[in-house]
Amino acid sequence: MNIGCVRKLVPYRHGSRLLVTVAAILALCASFGSVAAQPPAGGGPGAGPPPAPSANVSVFATGLQGPRGLRFGPDGALYVAEAGMGGTTSTIGQCDQVPEVGPYTGGKTARISKIDASGKVTTVAQGLPSARDGMGEQSAVTGVADIDFIGTTLYALVSGGGCSHGNPDVPNEVVKVNADGSTTRITDLSAYIKSHPVAKPNPADIEPDGDFYSMIQVGGNLYVVESNHGDLIKVTPDGTATRVVDFSASQGHNVPTADVYHDGNFYVSNLSTFPVTGNSKVYKVTPGGDISVVASGLSAVLGLAYDSQGRLYALEMSTVPNQGPVPGSGMVVRMTAAGTWEPVATGLFFPTGMTFGPDGMLYVSNMGFGPPTGQIVKVNVNVAPTAGTGAPAGPPPTTAAPPAAATPTPPPPAVTPALPPAPKPGQYFIRRLGDG
Repeated sequence: MNIGCVRKLVPYRHGSRLLVTVAAILALCASFGSVAAQPPAGGGPGAGPPPAPSANVSVFATGLQGPRGLRFGPDGALYVAEAGMGGTTSTIGQCDQVPEVGPYTGGKTARISKIDASGKVTTVAQGLPSARDGMGEQSAVTGVADIDFIGTTLYALVSGGGCSHGNPDVPNEVVKVNADGSTTRITDLSAYIKSHPVAKPNPADIEPDGDFYSMIQVGGNLYVVESNHGDLIKVTPDGTATRVVDFSASQGHNVPTADVYHDGNFYVSNLSTFPVTGNSKVYKVTPGGDISVVASGLSAVLGLAYDSQGRLYALEMSTVPNQGPVPGSGMVVRMTAAGTWEPVATGLFFPTGMTFGPDGMLYVSNMGFGPPTGQIVKVNVNVAPTAGTGAPAGPPPTTAAPPAAATPTPPPPAVTPALPPAPKPGQYFIRRLGDG
C-alpha cells in the first residue's frame, strides 16, 4: 500500500516497531515493511498543529522526560516513570546489537518523579539506565518503563538497561527504590530473557535484553509485560522470576503492552502492527496461563484500567485508520454494557500510560514519545469528551521553559553523559515497544 509517500522514508520490516517521524513535510508511506512521516490528526501537509484535546482533559503537570507508567502512592502523590534522554555510550563490538534501529547509545538519565496535588514535580530517583536508538534525528529513548508499590515500597521496571542498549554495567531489571533515592536490584530481567527464550521469537529484529513495558503489583508480587519477545513474567520480592504465559506460543508476535488485574484474572493489551487498522485486542490471562480474547476493535493500546464501577478503559496511542502513528489522535475509550467502545477523551498526543487517582479522575502520561518535555493530563471520565477549545496538548514552544516549580531536579553532571542534539522543532518521534 502506498498513500502519497514523500521524504524521509523510515525503512523497517516489521509493522509493530513504534518508530515514526512527523517532519516539516508531513506525509505517509506505510506498509507492513515501512513507515514514513505522518500528518497531524487535523489533515495533511501544512495542516498545522494537532487539535486540542477534548474539553474534559486538563494539564496536571509538565516538565517530564518521556513519561511512561504512573501510579498513585500510599502517600497520595502521583509517581511517574520517565524514559530520560539516553546517552552517548556505545557497546559496538562488545555484544549483539539491536538490528535495524540500533546500535543504541546508553546513559544514566532515566528517573522517577513524584507529583503533589498542586502539580509540583520532584525527583525521587535518578541516574537510571536510559538508551537512545541509532536513528539520528529520528532517534527515541527507552528508560524506566513503569512503577508500582508493594505496601509502602516503590519498585521500578527498567527497560533501558543491558549491553544491547549501551548500558553494559546495568541490565534491564526490577529494582526497589530506597528511601534515599538509591535503588536495589531485585531481579536481572536481561538474564531472564536470555535464559528463558519464548517459543516463537522474531530473530530478524530482536532485543537481546528485552523491551519491557508495564508492571503491576498483585498479591505482593510484581507482574511484568515484555513486548519484544512476548512474555508475562511474575517477579517475587525476593527476585524469583517465573513465566506466567508466553504470548508468542499461541498468538505469534502480537506485541503485548499493558497489564491490569481484575476479578482474579490478568488483562493484557497488545499493540498489533502498523498501519493502524483497529487490530489491537484485550486478552484475559488466567493465573494458570490460559489465554482468551475478551475485547477487540482497538488501535495501538498502551494502557488499561478499571474504574470503581468495574468498567474497562483502554488507552489508544493513535487511532487514524490505515496510517502509522498520528499525533493528536490518541484516545481513552471505555467498554459499554453492550460490549462496544465509547470515547472518554480525545486529542491526546502520543499517550503512553494511565492510572485512576483517588479522586476518580484518570491521569494519563501525554507526549510520552517524541517531545523532550512530556506532561501528565487529568481526564474527567464523567464528562462527555466534547471538542476542546484550548491549545493543543503538544510540546511547549522551544523558547519556553517549564515553570521552575514544575521541573524535576536534573541528574548530577557527574553521572549525566553528553547527549545527542535535541530534536529539531516540529519533529516528534515514536520509538517502538516491541519490535515487531
